[in-house]
Amino acid sequence: MPFWLQPDKYYAGVAWYQREVEIPSDWVGKRLVLYLERPHWETRVWLDDRYLGSNNSLFTPHVYELGVVGLLTNEVDSEKVGCATKVLSPGKHTLTIRVDNRRIIDIGENSHGISDHTQGNWNGIVGRMEIIAQPLVWLEDVQVFPQLSNHCVRVRVEMHNATGGRVYGTISLSVEPPSGAAGLREIKPVVCKFDTDKDVFTPELEILLGNTVLAWDEFSPALYTLKAEMVARAAETKFEHTRSVKFGLRELGIQGTQFTINGRKTFFRGTLECCVFPNTGHPPVKIEEWRRIMRIAKSFGLNMLRFHSYCPPEVAFDAADELGMYLQVETCWPNQSTTLGDGKPVDSWVYEETDRILRHYGNHPSFVLMAACNEPGGKNAGAFLAKYVQHFKTKDPRRLWTSGAGWPQIPENQFHITPDPRIQWWGGGLRTRINARPPETITDFRDYINARKVPVISHEIGQWCVYPDFDEIPKYTGYLKPKNFEIFRDFLEAHHLGDLARQFLLASGKLQVLCYKEEIESALRTPGIGGFQLLGLTDFPGQGTALVGVLDAFWDEKGYVSAQEFRRFCNETVLLARFRKRVFTSDERLESLLEVAHFGPGPLQDALPVWKLVNDSGHVVLGGALMPRTIPVGNGIELGRVSIDLNTVPAPARYKFVVELVQPRVQNDWDIWVYPTTVDTNVPPGIVVTHRLNEEAQATLDIGGKVLLLIPTSAKVPGAEREEVVMGFSSIFWNTAWTQRQAPHTLGILCDPLHPLFNEFPTDFHSNWQWWYLISRARAMIMDHLPPSLRPLVFVIDDWFTARRLGLVIEARVGIGKLLICSVDLENDLGSDPVRRQFRYSLLRYMQSEAFQPKIELTKEDLVEFLRANGWEVN
Repeated sequence: MPFWLQPDKYYAGVAWYQREVEIPSDWVGKRLVLYLERPHWETRVWLDDRYLGSNNSLFTPHVYELGVVGLLTNEVDSEKVGCATKVLSPGKHTLTIRVDNRRIIDIGENSHGISDHTQGNWNGIVGRMEIIAQPLVWLEDVQVFPQLSNHCVRVRVEMHNATGGRVYGTISLSVEPPSGAAGLREIKPVVCKFDTDKDVFTPELEILLGNTVLAWDEFSPALYTLKAEMVARAAETKFEHTRSVKFGLRELGIQGTQFTINGRKTFFRGTLECCVFPNTGHPPVKIEEWRRIMRIAKSFGLNMLRFHSYCPPEVAFDAADELGMYLQVETCWPNQSTTLGDGKPVDSWVYEETDRILRHYGNHPSFVLMAACNEPGGKNAGAFLAKYVQHFKTKDPRRLWTSGAGWPQIPENQFHITPDPRIQWWGGGLRTRINARPPETITDFRDYINARKVPVISHEIGQWCVYPDFDEIPKYTGYLKPKNFEIFRDFLEAHHLGDLARQFLLASGKLQVLCYKEEIESALRTPGIGGFQLLGLTDFPGQGTALVGVLDAFWDEKGYVSAQEFRRFCNETVLLARFRKRVFTSDERLESLLEVAHFGPGPLQDALPVWKLVNDSGHVVLGGALMPRTIPVGNGIELGRVSIDLNTVPAPARYKFVVELVQPRVQNDWDIWVYPTTVDTNVPPGIVVTHRLNEEAQATLDIGGKVLLLIPTSAKVPGAEREEVVMGFSSIFWNTAWTQRQAPHTLGILCDPLHPLFNEFPTDFHSNWQWWYLISRARAMIMDHLPPSLRPLVFVIDDWFTARRLGLVIEARVGIGKLLICSVDLENDLGSDPVRRQFRYSLLRYMQSEAFQPKIELTKEDLVEFLRANGWEVN
């Protein structure tokens, strides 16, 4: 069943492309190169009937030597031509390209460079496709190694000589400062003379930039341009060639367990980019789309994109250079169909592809981190990756190197990426902090970080799901089609809930944001941590459909959180408040330690922190200010403590605890709840409370009475045909299809907060932290046996793969009687739980009132079938 995006037609195999090309006569004496920017995957090329070779790079251009357009001069002997052994005549030629999109090298069946789960296994060539005419002596490569502390750059030039003989001349290097930079002195060019008969000449030169230099980083992405000009002669023949390279002056460093850029502590706030481009099936090869993506990521407070098991085209690096976005690149995902270090073809390919990536993209200042791969497998992977990291961190110190995203943590790593410092993990289910422990904001991962010697990035945090957005379906106008969304929509409509799709999206989306906020803040609260990488800001359409993004696969908002709201808890400066709990009673004090995580361009001078307690009407009920202070760059920075006597504020009520810096204006907030110290939980006269549909309950309904049926949470659903619904407070992790139904199976609750059931129980229309206390002592009721018109007062939003009608509170007429069924434990340990105590009180007041008028009628047969289907006793 297609539980991910699908093309209309699928093809894996060879595709042939052929066309006639015209070589102009004014190219005589030129060396011709065929440039293919982004083939997928292996190419083989013929010119006329001559085979030119093959190329199996996934992420860098395929370049082929076509030959030299002749007649050659006497000084350039055709018998001695080095790199171009064939002489081409001007005029028409036939160019043939064979593209094979099968798994040429097994780099892992889910590697995002080839996976059907993301971009799709497209076949062909995108980007620049051109024949380039060059002189027989040319500049093949220019690599720039900035040295910010020394105010200079070291330049490695690779000049090729295809004349087959001696050449002499000069290579001149000049540097142009960033556009609009004022006060920078003119940089003196450097000239290198050469006289060589070698095929390859590789001088290294140094250019002094002077004392007034501009550094490159996320706040000031200053780009210099280096121009390399070569003039060479072979006897009387002159050759000229020029290459331009943009670079930035930035120095990566490590200070304890934190990253530094240009000597300043830096916290990487990243998201994964998994090569998800549904309408094209391939990553963009135009810079405008990458600019759009990166501006959106920055608007959500992020400063990094991690390219999961693939490398993007060069325009992505260009956009990142311009906008100040940090990038991490990887080559593959070798832990499914293949492994590393076992002598398989993937071993050599990883080295070769890394070399190609460095050659083509290594000058970009945005390219700061590289991992060999994602989550490697194989018993010999650790040893293989130790050699890999050691080799490449010596070869190219312009970036920091690690073994793999996720693991292993080996001594050679310059940083670790690990899934350990997270509030939820694969396989954790209901045992994880967010589901197993009452809500608080004090937990961090400092013990884990303190046990490491290098920076740690928290791997793929989040993975919190939201309900499918079926309004997204019309956006799929290109290569990949949302057949998975159509199936999920059909599931929902088959269960008579299609009209609630939008409400399910919004309610589950609010829960998703709540989970991401706590996930991100837990990382920001951790002193010494190096950063995090979300999975993800956008949806992942593969692997069973992982709707983990607050943005869809097109980087568009879904309607339940804006970039401005997200930046309150994910940004260069984030205010933090530590609460031991979020639920209080009126006789308690709210105690909080206020902190800030600040990774801006410099310290904040004379920052004034203020706090306030705001009710749901927007009125400030309490407030105060702390002492102004200078905030340095870093996190774990204490601002002061707040202590509030809660007996002065109305209860029950939800309040927002808001903390703000007045200048610059930075704000964050946390929901807390205050409940009365005591409430009357006795059953009012006229209401019968029971645990089963017994004779007393039936008799009460027969005479028009009111019955509260409290369902035991320990009941088990009988029969293999009914799979258990496992609820947790959090949203679904990744999805249930790909995780073998990892718990929880639900996406929070949906209710009408204006319904009289909630007159004494403040709530939103979605799960918020106070619902943890209810959900942790509840089970979902499966309502598929009941009439479709019966909707619960409190929905439980089911997994989109099953789309069942689930509820926590149901009301109905049974004959002339009124029945309310609740599957939350409203009887045990209420003395220590003000939330369930208050919910019981509100529910009983509602049943006692004239507002309790159920509209949908159930027969006793309906009721008996429903109870038995849910594993509950009837009498």
